[in-house]
Amino acid sequence: MLKKMRKRLMAAATSPASGGAAPAPMTLDDYLALNGRAPDLRVDYGDGPSQFAELFVPQGAGPFPVVALIHGGCWTVQYGGIAQMRNMATELARQGIAVWNIEYRCHDQPGGGYPGMYQDVARALDGLRALAAPHGLDLSRVALVGHSAGGHLAQWAAARARLPRSSPLFVTDPLPVAAVISLGGLADLRNEAALILCSCERETAQLAGQPSAARPDVFADTSPAELLPCGVRTVLIHGEFDTISPLRAGEDYARRARAAGDAAEVIVLPGGSHYDEVSAGSPCWPIVVGQIRKALGMAA
Repeated sequence: MLKKMRKRLMAAATSPASGGAAPAPMTLDDYLALNGRAPDLRVDYGDGPSQFAELFVPQGAGPFPVVALIHGGCWTVQYGGIAQMRNMATELARQGIAVWNIEYRCHDQPGGGYPGMYQDVARALDGLRALAAPHGLDLSRVALVGHSAGGHLAQWAAARARLPRSSPLFVTDPLPVAAVISLGGLADLRNEAALILCSCERETAQLAGQPSAARPDVFADTSPAELLPCGVRTVLIHGEFDTISPLRAGEDYARRARAAGDAAEVIVLPGGSHYDEVSAGSPCWPIVVGQIRKALGMAA
C-alpha cells in the first residue's frame, strides 16, 4: 500500500499540468517527515496508549480561539498521525490560535473501530471544557480541522448533535463548534466506500461496524453525510493533485450538504497533493491557514 500511494504522488509530481517550474506536490515520505515543537501539555482522556491529546498554547494571556486537530492516516496506525500534525499546530499557535491535537484508537488498535474510535474523538473534544479556564481558551470560537480519515472524524464530530439517542455514540451536550474544515476528507462512508477501499484499503465494516438487528444501518451514526443537516459550516479543501481524496469527493459532499440546507464550500489548492493540505511549509499553506482564521473570525 505504501508503494501504491507513493506511485500516485510521483505521477502527480511529474504531470505536465504541474508546469515544471512550480514546486512538486508533497509525497507520502515528505508528509511522514513533518514534525513540530513539543506540546505545552499532554492530557490522557482514557487508559489506552492512544487515548490522549496535546495542547499547544500561544504566547500571551488569551482568551485564544481553538483549533481541534484530528490527524488522518487511513484510520490505521501505519501512517504516523499526531506527530505530523504538530507541524500545523506549531504554526497555528504562533499565530495566536490554541491547538488541541487529538490522538485516538484507530481501527487496528484494541478498542478502536466502532464505537471506540468515535467515542475517543468525542471524549477528547468535550474534554476542552476542563482546560478552558486554566489555559485561556475561548470555547465560543472552536473550529474542527481534520485531514483525510481525520476529515471524516472531524465532520462526524461537528454533527454529533444529530446522532440518534439509540446510538452508543450519543451524548447529551456535545461541545458546539463554529465550523469544520476537512482537508482531503473521506467523509461519506456509504457513497464513497469504493474510493475508501481503493485509497486506504479499508472495508466499511472496519470503520462503521457490522449491521445487526438493533443497528441495521451502520452509517446512521458513523457517516457525516447521513447526519445532514448538521448546522455547521463545512469547508472542504482538496489539493489539485490529491489522488487519495480527489476534488470530486469534496464537490459531491458539498452538493449534498447544501441540498440539506447547510453551508458548504469547496476550495482547491493549486499544485497541491493530499499532503500539501497539512504542511505549514507548503506553498498551499496560506490558503489553508486563511480558511482556518476565517472560521475563527480572525483577520486574514
